[in-house]
Amino acid sequence: MREGRIPLVSLAAQDGECAVAIGRACREHGFFYICDHGVSADLQARLARLSEQFFAWEESRKMQLAMVHGGLAWRGYFPVGGELTSGQPDLKEGFYFGAELGPEHPLVQAKTPLHGANLFPDIPGFKSVVLDYVQALTELGHRLMQILSLSLGLEASYFYQRYTSDPLVLLRLFHYPVEPDPAAVERRPWGVGEHTDYGLLTILKQDQQGGLQVKSGGSWLEAPPLPGTFVCNIGDMLDRMTGGLYRSTPHRVRNVSGKSRYSVPFFFDPHVTAVVRAVDVSHAPRDDGDERWDKANVHSFEGTYGDYLMQKVGRVFPALKASIKG
Repeated sequence: MREGRIPLVSLAAQDGECAVAIGRACREHGFFYICDHGVSADLQARLARLSEQFFAWEESRKMQLAMVHGGLAWRGYFPVGGELTSGQPDLKEGFYFGAELGPEHPLVQAKTPLHGANLFPDIPGFKSVVLDYVQALTELGHRLMQILSLSLGLEASYFYQRYTSDPLVLLRLFHYPVEPDPAAVERRPWGVGEHTDYGLLTILKQDQQGGLQVKSGGSWLEAPPLPGTFVCNIGDMLDRMTGGLYRSTPHRVRNVSGKSRYSVPFFFDPHVTAVVRAVDVSHAPRDDGDERWDKANVHSFEGTYGDYLMQKVGRVFPALKASIKG
């Protein structure tokens, strides 16, 4: 592990100043921390407490909210090993949420995958805290996309007008269980193996246990928790839009703390019907498939963001994809 530091950007600065710093971070690392982001510390703490309360339930009780019960919306719980990265089971359990959409919503009526109602555990306050957090992070996502637009020399509204006026948002609660045998930690697979995120922007709240690593310059950097911050990274679609100028950076997680690790990633992505195009069509991106963790060229993909996402998610949850098709 080489020494290095992922940049920290204060959103208390003017957007233009933030754009310079974030643009540099996207070119050099694909990751950056943000502070002074305006998301209530109390809301974050309440979500953390409720998350720990849910994951402490017996497995049989949690499975009553399994993702298979979420249908096309792909919401709900999955157990340890229930999610795959590069075909390998992750050593984590999780709960998926998204925007709360009723049966009358046009996208639900159209049977659009990843849209619909959430499943919520019977824990007082859980639903309201999750939905308040989704709203707060959606607002933060819009602000960051404005700054990213400016960082590329575009109008602040560029992404909003083309891709994110009605973004696809996904919230995930993750628990990485403790491994009581230190020697076993070295033998077992990663909590999450090397991967990139699929969409535009990820905003991650991590606890104090650490374990997140970022691949930068061919080496792995630790991304330790910093009080009062979120860790942000760009995904495949922003890589595609910028012709590789902003790279979707591989990252991975291993819990070696000897304690349970909890994290809350929030994904702010294009609308599922959006056809993601390069910002500068005069620049021909190179085929970087041989360098990527999945050997895929994000610049050659044809179709909507929904098409791209369903390809990826189907590999993460193959059994669930088969059950929905059936």
